[in-house]
Amino acid sequence: MNQRQTILKVALNTPLRKLFDYLPNTEIDCASLQVGMRVSVPFGKRTLVGVIMDIATHSTFDNAKLKTIIEVLDESALFPADLCHFFQKAAQYYHHPIGEVVHAGLPQSIKQGKRAKPTVVPTSSAFQTSDLALNPHQITAIDAIKKSLHQFTAFLLEGVTGSGKTEVYLATVLAALEAGQQALVLVPEISLTPQTFERFQQRFGNQVVSFHSQMTPAKRRDVFYQVQQQAVSIVVGTRSALFLPFKKLGLIVIDEEHDASFKQQEGFRYSARDLAVLRAKLLNIPVLLGSATPSFESLYNAQKAKYQQLYLPHRATDVAMPHIELLDIRHNKLNGGLSAQLLAKIQSTLANKGQVLLFINRRGYAPVYMCYDCGWFANCHRCETRLTYHLHKRQLICHHCERIVQIPSHCPDCNSSSLNTVGQGTEKIEESLSAQFADARIVRVDSDTTSKKDSLATFLKQAHDNEANILIGTQILAKGHHFPHLSLVAIIDADGGLFSTDFRAQERMAQLLIQVSGRAGRVHNAGKVVIQTFHPEHPFMQHITQQNYRSLANTLLQERMNATLPPYTHIALIRANHIEPNMPMTFLQQVQSYLSNALQNQSISIRGPIPSIIPKRQGRYHFQLLLQTDQRAILHQALGHSTSFLENMKIGKKVRWSLDVDPVEMI
Repeated sequence: MNQRQTILKVALNTPLRKLFDYLPNTEIDCASLQVGMRVSVPFGKRTLVGVIMDIATHSTFDNAKLKTIIEVLDESALFPADLCHFFQKAAQYYHHPIGEVVHAGLPQSIKQGKRAKPTVVPTSSAFQTSDLALNPHQITAIDAIKKSLHQFTAFLLEGVTGSGKTEVYLATVLAALEAGQQALVLVPEISLTPQTFERFQQRFGNQVVSFHSQMTPAKRRDVFYQVQQQAVSIVVGTRSALFLPFKKLGLIVIDEEHDASFKQQEGFRYSARDLAVLRAKLLNIPVLLGSATPSFESLYNAQKAKYQQLYLPHRATDVAMPHIELLDIRHNKLNGGLSAQLLAKIQSTLANKGQVLLFINRRGYAPVYMCYDCGWFANCHRCETRLTYHLHKRQLICHHCERIVQIPSHCPDCNSSSLNTVGQGTEKIEESLSAQFADARIVRVDSDTTSKKDSLATFLKQAHDNEANILIGTQILAKGHHFPHLSLVAIIDADGGLFSTDFRAQERMAQLLIQVSGRAGRVHNAGKVVIQTFHPEHPFMQHITQQNYRSLANTLLQERMNATLPPYTHIALIRANHIEPNMPMTFLQQVQSYLSNALQNQSISIRGPIPSIIPKRQGRYHFQLLLQTDQRAILHQALGHSTSFLENMKIGKKVRWSLDVDPVEMI
């Protein structure tokens, strides 16, 4: 191949939606160039690090106008060719700049082009066998997945809480390892990584590594190279682990697949769950999605036979599912948000040496601080939201922009001293319980108490070892944790999702309530769950007490179909924000007008622009345009029109805009 005809198509970390053409310099042997190598290149007045995505024989530009690369940074491809193909598919689907997709999950030193490789310690291939007796449903699930080890099949493993889904994961990962392959296990939250990692490490020893954003840059770099050089066989990680350079990936497991944390909400707005299915399909390997409360998208895919559904209908132990009781708190006086009936149940549980978990998905002391004389509320002037009262910090804090305001002693409007809190959060529940049960060991687990390194692990160990009598927490405690001594779960404020404007609110509420309820009675005795509610007769609550998630899901899916909402249709949001409210509105009006003309013969609905659910956040006004259609191809055609138009709009240089394909948050 003539050197001047060798065109390197390079992905650079820029907001431009294209690859950049470069020529190799005269010192490079073109035969040694490979897709997946990093190169340093001139870009304007800067030098950038990019990744070769393709090697072509011609360019749409005159070769005389092409710049030459400065240096090849790798002796061989750092990224397998199949991973580069996956990057390009992901960029196409989300209509996102390819360079930002490639760099999304990379350790900092890899992004910077550093070439010093850490010493990769060889691992042992020895592993522990399980002495747990599997039930017939687990065996059926494992056998089905084993039969598909060398072909693409998407499995949806629906198992009640405590049904032994992790044992299915362990057995199928073992089968992949015995076939000489690697395995990736994705979890939605960093808080879940240590316990999942521990389970896998107990079974597979030092063949397992973890990967998440709270690791040091050096450790992330080491794991990157360990995976790339096949020095480890299993990675347990969060979203970004999906982009690691596996060379023999044979199985992907997605635990708690329903969790919204799998969707990245800033920058490259991808769903790790959906991209995991794509990566498995491109590699022709199985992917296993597990949950006690599957997402409606996954249930829909199972109904359409796109996913093969597997069931674990019973707990792995002989312990029965917890009994769920609704506490009607209408006309009841509450003590710090707690009813007399609930306090009596807590007292009884503690007297019987049981452990109690109180769940409220609201940190701080109270969500509202107001003047009883004139009605003034403490608001965040940068966001259109209330400031939350934090007792321990003696501050008012905005939970959207983290603005901190000192608590006033008098009302700024009427100078009254009659300032009071309204509602309750984890701090207030802790205060109330400390007064009621002075001898109890109480542990509060929320983002305020777990901000220090290893604090969450310490709290979870206290709970696991029965060193805490009462646990108070937010959804941090709801996701997959195993508390063997937990007897009573109390859900303090369960009505929030019943009347939300978000069409996904009841789905998420059901998932959260069932997940929290599943923490109770997992080992010794059947647990009890009590739910405080002002709407005990609501059909939703009746489904929850029966623990019939599938029945509820079918009911809500029928409502979605009747209303032509996802998963029966496909949606995308074009978001825009600016410090002046008229700018994003005008910007999106122009986009709406353009798309209406360009797509007038297509069956697509373009709604808006309208303000976001929280219109003002961090001092900027947020608006959005909704695109909706029952044909995914038409949606992507519309987004293709959008990007070319958006990038050339003059006003587009002044506002911040983004595309969100398959959004899970409508704020």
